[in-house]
Amino acid sequence: MKIIELKHVKKVYDDGFVALNDINLEIESGKFYSLLGPSGSGKSTILRIIAGFSRPTEGEVYFDGKDITDLDPAKRQINTVFQNYALFPHLNVFENVAFGLKIKKMPLNEIKPLVKEALHTVRLDGYANREISELSGGQQQRVAIARAIVNKPKVLLLDESLSALDKRLRKEMQFELRAIQEKLGITFIFVTHDQEEALSMSDEIFVLNDGKIEQNGTPVDIYDEPINNFVARFIGDSNILPGRMIKDFEVEFANKRFQCADAGMKPNERVEIVIRPEDLDITEPEKGKLVVIAKTQLFLGDHFEIKALDSDENEWLIHSTNGCELNEPIGLFFDPEDIHVMRKHESQEDFDARLESYEGERDE
Repeated sequence: MKIIELKHVKKVYDDGFVALNDINLEIESGKFYSLLGPSGSGKSTILRIIAGFSRPTEGEVYFDGKDITDLDPAKRQINTVFQNYALFPHLNVFENVAFGLKIKKMPLNEIKPLVKEALHTVRLDGYANREISELSGGQQQRVAIARAIVNKPKVLLLDESLSALDKRLRKEMQFELRAIQEKLGITFIFVTHDQEEALSMSDEIFVLNDGKIEQNGTPVDIYDEPINNFVARFIGDSNILPGRMIKDFEVEFANKRFQCADAGMKPNERVEIVIRPEDLDITEPEKGKLVVIAKTQLFLGDHFEIKALDSDENEWLIHSTNGCELNEPIGLFFDPEDIHVMRKHESQEDFDARLESYEGERDE
């Protein structure tokens, strides 16, 4: 069921900077969403508009089908966990979590079980009387989450809320956040510039760039089927080469023709080819679909990272559990499904229309 919808939302600041340009998105109830993009892409601006802290210059925001564009933030069934957590250092854990309930003038005998339940949900049983200064960064974040969920919101917004933690804690909190979301069954909208965070936690990702949504879909869709050059480069490591679509399911790149899994483009259309480095298998030169010369090799613990050149001086990035000899030819093997063909500058709407058109022709 759709819970939040942004229709043609635009945000222009007083200095003329366009932070958001014609944003259309739908958020379903009970799912974990990530807004992913580099700094300045507009992801936090979307969060602020959903929360009501910022008003769009144009467009509307809907919640459960009702227009809330001009609704006061306090009247929205939405809570926010900020990047710096915004905890009150002079209040202990219980008082921080109970703060919103006290503002609502709820009786203490009703507040206590709600705070206890919220602390139990974030695994902070027994911490009610702790001072905020006594907590680790991960514990402080859990308090901030408890303070948000104690109000029983329908939507929880998290703005870069893992960025202040070290790598180990960030990994732990990724699992924690997903577990909390699944336990509560409410909608989470998580803002991040970290691809790993978005891929590991989300049901669906919106990839933003320059105030526009470049692509949205499941983590698998986004990673395996990037819609354009920006998404392919931003989401993980990629080998991107110029190519030519010969016909449906056949593409040319690196001066050779290959079978692929893509269709619906014009014959001989200029395209870009994406092959992920982990999809390249090292084999003997005579068994490879391409032959390259390995130039550098790094051992990264769970795999080797190899950079190689083909006969056209195209650079190839290879992630393999097997090493190789430098400055010697090696074969690269990949399946047709490992080749992803992209149109240059294709939008989500263009991609969906092309796919729908091709599938319609195939069904006739």
